[in-house]
Amino acid sequence: MSYVILGRTIKTEYLTLGTLFATGGAVFASLGGKKDSASSGKPLAERVKEAVPITAGSSEEEQLMNSIKNFIAEAEKEGGAAHH
Repeated sequence: MSYVILGRTIKTEYLTLGTLFATGGAVFASLGGKKDSASSGKPLAERVKEAVPITAGSSEEEQLMNSIKNFIAEAEKEGGAAHH
């Protein structure tokens, strides 16, 4: 069987091979490249905290953010002790 593409007859075998090679090439290209060793050593949570700084606009917001950070820190301490 064959298909007519842009006025030319192309066999299905060639279409299949072209699709497989194009997909493999795209995967290879996306996985390639030099990795940043400085950021890969840090946990994901630390990298997110550095990338997205949260600043308060008023003293109430600052107090709320501090209480949330304290709650998260306590939950991480309790969760860390429970898993180990």
